[in-house]
Amino acid sequence: MRVRRFLATAAATFAVITGVAVAPAPAQAVAATTLANTIALSNCSASLVRYPSSVSSDRAMMLTNGHCYEGGFLSAGQVLQNRTSSRSGTLLNSTGGAVATVRADRVLYATMTGTDVTLYRLTSTFATLQSRYGATALTIASSRPAAGTTMSIPSSYWKRIWNCKIDAFVPQLREGEWTWKDSIRYDTACDTIHGTSGSPIVSASTGQIIGINNTGNDDGERCTLNNPCEVAADGTITVSQGQSYGEQTYWFTTCLSATRTIDLTKSGCLLTKP
Repeated sequence: MRVRRFLATAAATFAVITGVAVAPAPAQAVAATTLANTIALSNCSASLVRYPSSVSSDRAMMLTNGHCYEGGFLSAGQVLQNRTSSRSGTLLNSTGGAVATVRADRVLYATMTGTDVTLYRLTSTFATLQSRYGATALTIASSRPAAGTTMSIPSSYWKRIWNCKIDAFVPQLREGEWTWKDSIRYDTACDTIHGTSGSPIVSASTGQIIGINNTGNDDGERCTLNNPCEVAADGTITVSQGQSYGEQTYWFTTCLSATRTIDLTKSGCLLTKP
């Protein structure tokens, strides 16, 4: 998983980063993605997000990985809903400068099964963050992305942006005790590193969130921690050292009630149930 890991090699390579370092862009030009409205956590990356149906008076939300949850890794099959939280993070501007500290008061939903997400409710409304800091939340797209989509991964932790395309989708991605479904496999330009966990995957054409960065195979091992393996529909297992992956986020929009709350009993809801 791409949670911050204190490896000497990573520290030596990236400790000197003070600005925005942009990974090489693919040949096709992409829309400019910045670090604006991303949120730096103590160990992960995150972003300020909204549903397509959110309104300005709603409480703002913060999205990161399930394995970035402040209580530690969630067990396979575990789902959290409406848990109190005091998580805080640093809201960034387009160049990675600190704008404000944002605080959560509730975990709306978290799991490491099926997908890898933690969605927090913040103490401020969208309108308040907009008026005070000019912050505009990224919209979680309501549909599944397509292979070949040009995308960016802005990491608030490293203040770095990766640009690439969706290479393909993996029916099952397995890492240790966890299994994710319909995972997003990147092309080689998005060689994400530890600390990028929770970064949004942003569509270059729409500017919306089409997934969330969560893991990559470090050592070439098979299905172990930090070494996910791909499981095809026929059960064939493939290991690709250095390959990075993300998980689906449009699933949130399949579970929303008329009042924009997560209803896991709603027909067609794709999020993992307890």
